[in-house]
Amino acid sequence: MPHVLVLNASYEPLGVVPLRRALILVLNDKAISLEDSGALMHSASRAIPAPSVVRLKRFVRVPFRGPVPLTRRALFARDGGRCAYCGGVATSVDHVIPRSRGGQHTWENVVAACRRCNHVKADRHVAEIGWRLRHQPAPPSGLAWRIIGTGHRDPRWLPYLQAYGAEDAMARIDGKSA
Repeated sequence: MPHVLVLNASYEPLGVVPLRRALILVLNDKAISLEDSGALMHSASRAIPAPSVVRLKRFVRVPFRGPVPLTRRALFARDGGRCAYCGGVATSVDHVIPRSRGGQHTWENVVAACRRCNHVKADRHVAEIGWRLRHQPAPPSGLAWRIIGTGHRDPRWLPYLQAYGAEDAMARIDGKSA
């Protein structure tokens, strides 16, 4: 099922919801559809354009948000789906300093890696085998990462996420910068 970007009344991105939930918000007059996906949703009596972006009519106060959660999906989004060692297609997660040697499971120590590099590196430090990281791992920042880290992307969302760091995030995902 397609997903829809939900914006606060102030146009701040809040999250991504399934299409069904977004339609309920629009039909209950709690949200306004800003962008349509091009599809139509049919009921017994009418057809409604399926939204791609909705904005809430009332402002919702969002409590303090901590750092972006470290998930596999968000990690692959941060690294653009590429191996941090060779640049190939990443299929696994690797700890730069192995956990067996005291490495932590944090943004600064976890990278996406291809199967081959992950197997060759095993539980050794990068310096021990003479490798270098293509980029230094760091936690993603900005509200856009909360949306992009979900793995759901739609090009129609970009204008609403640009002010929150989406261009940098999308460039990393699409492999335009390393």
